[in-house]
Amino acid sequence: MKLSNRVLNRTLLARQHLLERAEVSVPDMCAHLVGLQAQDVPPPFVGLWSRMAEFDPATVSRALEDRTLVRITLMRGTIHLVTPGDALRIAPHIQPELEKIPFRKGFNFGAMVGLDPDEVRAHGEAALGDEPVSAAELRAVAARLYPDRDAGAVLQTWLYQLPVLQTPPRGRWKDNSRPVWSRVEPWLGAPLEPDYPLAEILVRYLRAFGPASTMDMQTWSKFTGIKAAVDALGERVRTYTDERGRTLYDLADAPLADPDAPAPVRLLGWYDNAVLSHQDRTRIVPDGTAPQLRAFATAVSPVLVDGYLSGYYKVFLEGSVARLRVGPTVKWSRAERDEVAAEASALLDFLEADRERKVEILEVGEDLRPA
Repeated sequence: MKLSNRVLNRTLLARQHLLERAEVSVPDMCAHLVGLQAQDVPPPFVGLWSRMAEFDPATVSRALEDRTLVRITLMRGTIHLVTPGDALRIAPHIQPELEKIPFRKGFNFGAMVGLDPDEVRAHGEAALGDEPVSAAELRAVAARLYPDRDAGAVLQTWLYQLPVLQTPPRGRWKDNSRPVWSRVEPWLGAPLEPDYPLAEILVRYLRAFGPASTMDMQTWSKFTGIKAAVDALGERVRTYTDERGRTLYDLADAPLADPDAPAPVRLLGWYDNAVLSHQDRTRIVPDGTAPQLRAFATAVSPVLVDGYLSGYYKVFLEGSVARLRVGPTVKWSRAERDEVAAEASALLDFLEADRERKVEILEVGEDLRPA
């Protein structure tokens, strides 16, 4: 059966809870999405706000404090906000690839080439110990142990080599403190689960992102062995083709969305997984290209209109005033502009309730940066 791009679009939005905000708990939403990308503090809060009917950001702060949510390096080597169970299950599948990165010639201009990886890891385990430790403290240890190497590169190597997570206060609502790191097992008081099947993680991916090709799954995760894991699912999956004839896998019991379902305007956080988790992004990005990560790194975020990325926004703080500026990439109708303005106003109320708030809808091609 061939699936149109429109079916793929609406199915992705439905599974991401972007067609209708869901009435679920924050941990349940994080579990369903297999985490929210969270290398910066605001994006997961925006991601949850855009998907949940009633979202109180304090619930995330409390969950980080009581360890019912964690911020950990997982898919694509980036920080994700996940449940403890997912941290323990997914980290062992990520670690083998992460550990290779620091000793390649391209890593920090070869900063770690020539060192024994096992010795470096042992020093990292000792430096991290069983209690949270700041990046500054770890960097100081690295400088003492490896005076002829870049201490920042050594620290980054340890964070790749060892399953680690960021502990509070960083990650709480509006708390952008410097990272404090802990090894996963001491923080959670539980062992990693290396025997958790990769196939089960891919089942979770399909429930939140499917139907999808094996290349989509690899783009999302950077896992190896994906084709064998999908094959092991047997009759639990069925196959489709897309408009270009590529094979897509989906769970046999997973419904497809109505291609004519209305898609409300949504403003996502920068790095939102809904936009970055497929090799073929045409189901949500009209021209299929990945939004420039350099733009996201400056807190520029996607706007979905009729289900597709068709603009960007950024919040600018100027003293007591918060300005949310929206730049369309295509011409919107008056009704679409009004809907974008209403959603942007609601988001700004959520993000900056203590400031004077202004929403500005620009013309196509106009610079997001204020004059």
